[in-house]
Amino acid sequence: MPGAKHFIRAFFRAAAGLAALAAVVLPASAQNAEETYFKGKTVRIIVGYGPGGGYDIYARMIAPYLAKAIGGPVVVENQPGAGGITALNRIMTAPTDGLQIMLVNGLGAAFAQLTEQPGVRFDLGKLSHLGTVSASPWVWLVGPNATIDTPQKALDAKKHFMWSASGPIDGLSDGAAFTCEALKLDCGIVMGYPGSNESALAVTKGEMDMIYVSDTSANNYVKSGQNKAVATMGRVKSRFFPNLPTIFEAVKLSPEAAQIFDFHSTAENLGRILVAPPDMPPARLAFMREAVRQALTDPDLVAEGEKTERYIGFIGADETRKATLSVVTDPTPEQKKKMMEIIAKAERK
Repeated sequence: MPGAKHFIRAFFRAAAGLAALAAVVLPASAQNAEETYFKGKTVRIIVGYGPGGGYDIYARMIAPYLAKAIGGPVVVENQPGAGGITALNRIMTAPTDGLQIMLVNGLGAAFAQLTEQPGVRFDLGKLSHLGTVSASPWVWLVGPNATIDTPQKALDAKKHFMWSASGPIDGLSDGAAFTCEALKLDCGIVMGYPGSNESALAVTKGEMDMIYVSDTSANNYVKSGQNKAVATMGRVKSRFFPNLPTIFEAVKLSPEAAQIFDFHSTAENLGRILVAPPDMPPARLAFMREAVRQALTDPDLVAEGEKTERYIGFIGADETRKATLSVVTDPTPEQKKKMMEIIAKAERK
């Protein structure tokens, strides 16, 4: 991939700065004005997937803590469609009143924009960034009774594999696409499932062969016996699967394959991002960013995340924005073209 090494280094430089925490300080008068504004109003967290999936669960876990920080009710609203693209298009043109925010799959949204997917009308770089909730490694799963349950067996099988997904770039589909390209597997990707739960269930039932999901979702599916883990798809092991080999350990990768996996797994570090519509009034944006910071650093929420294995790893708004821009603005035209080719190839059944 031309220039990919420079691109990957840029990703890592952005990720290295993510530990910095930037608290937003509002003058007392502005703080009071915003508190008064939100009193009696309901804030909606939009989730671009169906109920019960990982993003939905995270949003519902966060909602009461954000409500405490804002001083008013916060509800979760599911708007599934096209792997989150439909909801993102709506948030792009939503009122700038602070009453709608969205929990976004950063990787999926960035790739959808970079590869100019049909129907994309959002610009991730122009949205108002509120912070990152967490970032997770991703895992390759198969059905509970699958005999092809290691990367090497998949390579040796010489068969056509069907992967389940919700939309064209939803983390599930692009992860499958890059995996198939790197390993030279014969693949098709079936989209249209409402979310990761339904996509994983299709694999459980044998309708589909494989799925690519975040390790938090994978943990639930594997613990319940619904799916079996094949490999962690980056260089860093998952806390949920410490004995599961990474794709780099499971098979001998060519330099090109290693580069493809590095590129994609580094982009996955964008994680779960909270955004609001573009061009919010500065005082309102500052208030919302501070509320998100308070909510996501609340010890009770962090403890709840630990208990439920939905971990919180807060990253501030400024660093979230920097990392996002490094993903959506750094790729060269050649790199964008290569991404489009990879995704288009895997979508052919």
